[in-house]
Amino acid sequence: MPRSIWNGTITFGLIAVPVKVHSATESHTIHFHQVHEPDGARIKQKRVCSKEGKEVPYKEVAMGYEVRGGEFVMLTKEEIDAAAGDRARTIELEQFVDRERVDPVYYNRTYYLGAGEDGEDAYRLLLDALERAGRAGLGRWVFHNREYLVAVRSADDVLVLHTMRFADELVGVDKLDIAAPSRKPSDRELGMAEKLVESLQKRFRPASFKDSYRDRVAELIKLKAEGGEVELPEPEEVEAPDDLIAALEASLGKNNGRRKARR
Repeated sequence: MPRSIWNGTITFGLIAVPVKVHSATESHTIHFHQVHEPDGARIKQKRVCSKEGKEVPYKEVAMGYEVRGGEFVMLTKEEIDAAAGDRARTIELEQFVDRERVDPVYYNRTYYLGAGEDGEDAYRLLLDALERAGRAGLGRWVFHNREYLVAVRSADDVLVLHTMRFADELVGVDKLDIAAPSRKPSDRELGMAEKLVESLQKRFRPASFKDSYRDRVAELIKLKAEGGEVELPEPEEVEAPDDLIAALEASLGKNNGRRKARR
């Protein structure tokens, strides 16, 4: 069983809930190494002092913040940890909001919360209270030398913690060069688009979505490992249709044909 990555306490009011934080996700990304192409040897990265031109052992590496050109303020790990203050091992839920009204754009990573030592009763109390109220508790979590805004909610009979982005970390749409729509769709276009969306409606089943790109990369690696050659396809360009009505009709016809074939 994977070990918890953080142990601490969630508080709301005068209630303290000991918790253990567990990662809710795992990466299956295929990782590549840098290799010297002529001889196939792996390339090593070295820590080199820019002043002495010598390799630096890890024990001599310190954390420094550049205050001006070439001048750094050094901080030890203990000094950095001290910045957390009372929040080093505590997540105080400062307010509760309707969980359905939190825009997903604010969510970042997801973690599961388990009950800490002697915390089963308080854990169950918070879990059931959030479930019954349909709310999420918002607080702050200091983790890996960074403060996160977090949302704690109930899901599948367990507490879930989401790290969130602060409002000033989001890029406003008004700051982007996004062209405004040239015109509104006609009633007919909009009606057909709604029918197309309706015809593609399905119940959300996460397991039905696979990382097909990762699978294709794995196949290419296997092919080359066995001495095969990779054929590079010509990139396909998808262009916006000149006639929306014709494209909508063709899409509806294609989708209806698929549905009849499945039947």
